[in-house]
Formats: sequence, structure tokens, C-alpha cells
Amino acid sequence: MIKLTFCLRRRGDLTREAFQDYWLETHGPLVHQRAAVLDCRRYVQCHTLDLPGLHAAFQRRNDSAPEPFDGVAELWFDDLDALGVDNAERRQASAELLADEQNFIDLSRSPMWIGTEHEIVPLQR
Repeated sequence: MIKLTFCLRRRGDLTREAFQDYWLETHGPLVHQRAAVLDCRRYVQCHTLDLPGLHAAFQRRNDSAPEPFDGVAELWFDDLDALGVDNAERRQASAELLADEQNFIDLSRSPMWIGTEHEIVPLQR
């Protein structure tokens, strides 16, 4: 299993609340509708909480680190082959998602990467 991780920063004209609402209520359903075409096994949104004092403390702890992301999207795929499939239907779905991302994400300040997970502490119930 591999994971595409996308660290999101909102467009400058959006409040955190507007960004997170759009991401959850508009973009989330678009990803859900296209997940099968993209061979996406799982999609999770992690929305940053509005805790300015705590975020400032984290930045000081980390030697004046940059401001936190507005959220992180995680998408799971079986393997790189599943991620790399190229066909017209997949290109169309990807183009539609990218077009929608431009409505709420500052793409130039939102890095993404592919990686594998190494579970250190398993989920405990």
C-alpha cells in the first residue's frame, strides 16, 4: 500500500472555516465519486484546528518553523502501478479534481508526495 499525502494551504481570499467547509462538503464528495476510477482505496481529510497559541508554541519549539498547513489529505493506493494507470477516464477525473482544487487550495504552497507507511504504534481500542 502506498499513500499520496497532500499538505494543503488555503487560498488567501478564504477563511479557514470557508476553506474547510468547501473541502469537506464540496471537494470531498467529488473525490468520493471518482475514487473507483482513480483506484483510490481510502481518502482522509485532516483539518487543522484553530489553536493559534498552540501553533505558535509549536513554531517556537521547532526553531521558527513555518505556519501550519490548513489541512492534510491522504489517499491510499494498492501500489505505484495502480497510481500510474493512464486512460481517458482517469485523466478526466484527475482534471476535474484539479480544477476544483483551484477553487480553495493555494496549489503553489501545497506540497504533495508519495510514500509508504511504517506503523510504529498500532491502533488500539
